Amino acid sequence: MKLIFATHNPNKVKEIQALLPGHIQMLSLNDLDYTKEIVEFGESIEANAKIKADTISELYDLPCFADDTGLEVEALGGKPGVKSARYAGQDKSDEANKKKLLKELEGKKNRSAQFKTVIVFKDGSKERIFTGLCEGEITKEPSGAGGFGYDPIFKPKGYLQTFAEMPASEKNKISHRGLAFQQLIEFLKA
Repeated sequence: MKLIFATHNPNKVKEIQALLPGHIQMLSLNDLDYTKEIVEFGESIEANAKIKADTISELYDLPCFADDTGLEVEALGGKPGVKSARYAGQDKSDEANKKKLLKELEGKKNRSAQFKTVIVFKDGSKERIFTGLCEGEITKEPSGAGGFGYDPIFKPKGYLQTFAEMPASEKNKISHRGLAFQQLIEFLKA
């Protein structure tokens, strides 16, 4: 089975490729030489995933899926949320986003947070939505070299390590993205 993952992000592709059964061939937007940026103008994580899935579904005659992820921090009223990837504004690098978040949490005792991933799967007119949540807390400083994004400052509930300190195989079992993709994979197997 061929399937399009509507992303240019090589980190996401690598993370998800490790979860897919061998009979599923995943193509990213890079594999398709699709170079346009899909503008995420949705007001929610689900809306952004749907925008990406709809855009690619209209162009290619293959099943496709898109995801969007947000980090929701309790003390910040759910921010950065849908704007997680662009949290630092113009300087929207992973490093700048982490720095901004840590600065906003300085002096705050409540560091509870959750990652949320929504996947929208489209096959012609059929659409399915899968959601994964991972609760945890924001550390006071980055730790670990693995993963990407906010992984070095997110410690999942019940664990002593940040996502960035965990082996990828362990992270994929408990992460928001891993949980959402497990649902997608079970759906594809059915």
